[in-house]
Amino acid sequence: MYVKIRAIDVVRVPPERLGDNLPLTVKEILRDRLEGLMDKKIGMFIAILDVVDMKQGRIIIGDGGVYYETTFDVLVFRPKMQEIVEGEVVEIVEFGAFVEIGPLDGLLHISQITDEYISYDEKGAKLVTKDTNRTLGEGDRVRARIVAISLNEMDPGDSKIGLTMRQPGLGKLEWIEEEREKEMKVE
Repeated sequence: MYVKIRAIDVVRVPPERLGDNLPLTVKEILRDRLEGLMDKKIGMFIAILDVVDMKQGRIIIGDGGVYYETTFDVLVFRPKMQEIVEGEVVEIVEFGAFVEIGPLDGLLHISQITDEYISYDEKGAKLVTKDTNRTLGEGDRVRARIVAISLNEMDPGDSKIGLTMRQPGLGKLEWIEEEREKEMKVE
């Protein structure tokens, strides 16, 4: 999910910044340009961690800035298919729950929560199972598996991540603990 990668990019330092501490200036420019951006192959850039190396600067005719090929470490959020994630329910809607998993939200469709029939309690802003009367609401912690990923580079907030809790070991953390306690009593 979170990965530290080493990347290379060319950074243009404007002429008015050439007298400043160069590594700090390059790091600041990289932060301004990359943090929060989404790349379908790499993931979402979370934080520029460190500038590792800078080649000698290059000047282009007609441009007062200096261009530096820079190697840097960056923290990236990269969701992977079938990955098990834990997150907090941030919104309950009629068709399911949105779960915050890092900087993005995943959708836990009502059909992917449990095998039981589930109804939507609009007043209580909860999803309620029919047989066991279990509830899922905002603030609940869940463990789920990623089953669909559609990342949007132009608008990262519009990226879609599909989740499921329909397998053993997944679900609301309280439900998982209840199941574990039942198994311990049986043994």
